[in-house]
Amino acid sequence: MLTPHRTCQRSDQRRGQQEAWLTFSAQADNDPKLEGFGGLAVLDEFRLPPGGIISGDASREGELITYVFEGTLRYRDSLGRASAMQAGEFRRMSVGRGVRSSESNSSRTDWTRLFRVGLGSSAGLQCDPEQCDPEQKRFSVAQRRDGLCLIASAVARAGSLRIRADALLYSALLRPGQHHVHQLSPGRRAWLHVVTGEVALRDLLLTSGDAVGISAEHAVSFTARTEAEVLLADVI
Repeated sequence: MLTPHRTCQRSDQRRGQQEAWLTFSAQADNDPKLEGFGGLAVLDEFRLPPGGIISGDASREGELITYVFEGTLRYRDSLGRASAMQAGEFRRMSVGRGVRSSESNSSRTDWTRLFRVGLGSSAGLQCDPEQCDPEQKRFSVAQRRDGLCLIASAVARAGSLRIRADALLYSALLRPGQHHVHQLSPGRRAWLHVVTGEVALRDLLLTSGDAVGISAEHAVSFTARTEAEVLLADVI
């Protein structure tokens, strides 16, 4: 079963020049399916002006993966941990349990575009933020070109970020006409989000910001119509 989710269905939140699009939000049309998709709890996109800041929610527990698509980003938290990120880098961090965090655009002139992905419910993540330092890695264009590159997994398979959720997160940069099939194990589902470009699944055409949930299927099969970038979450 395919459940399309168009970019216009995301909750559009603006604060000054800062822009945010939230895929799963109780504020978006009060639609139950927007509260999450299986083990995928968060998929947010942000555009930050120079100096723009996103604050973390200390009351919500779990793990977030941040992907810097464009620009630079600085991370700080109330435990004194800090790091800097460039485009093409991904970071896993624990949130909640009273730990306050913020991410900011460290540039004085350029905008930053980033994505946040939350995998697994907070009840299923047993990591104490004080004992789990953020983990950060770069996945090059070459690694992500022409196929799904594993970004995060529970056992840090293939050099991916280690997460505690029963989930897999992939990133891919695709050429026009490239077809890809991702097999799904029994009982698992997938969420395919188009970062840029156009991607076709059966009779669905997805463009930037669109997504589709795939459940009760043996595989995810899609074709890039243009140069495209996608994120794919394989969850229970």
